[in-house]
Amino acid sequence: MSTEPVEKILYFCTKAGDDPEKAAMPFVMANAALAMDIGATVCLQGNGVYLAQKGYTETMLPPGGFPPLKKLISEFIELGGNLLVCVPCIKERNIDEKQDLIEGSKTTAAGALNVEAIESNAVFVY
Repeated sequence: MSTEPVEKILYFCTKAGDDPEKAAMPFVMANAALAMDIGATVCLQGNGVYLAQKGYTETMLPPGGFPPLKKLISEFIELGGNLLVCVPCIKERNIDEKQDLIEGSKTTAAGALNVEAIESNAVFVY
């Protein structure tokens, strides 16, 4: 019995409070993908890693016409999305991997991200 490969999309998010609207877009797109039964991974890099820091999204400005980031991220995780956080990026920002990251996030680095990109059907960068 043959099964079709699962479609997957990888979204890179490099923005946070510095550009709330752009920070929201990967989660809007990823949540739509998950609702369509398409696998979705969001990788936070650069300033985007702040979105995975506990309490950070609660103080952000609203992201334009999108729901608050806190809601978008919690829905993403609840829907089964894969939230990856860049280890070198959190170290640079003094974010502690074990204590400061929200539940449902996982840390990653370049090698694993390259594999994730190769295995995805599409890659978007915000």
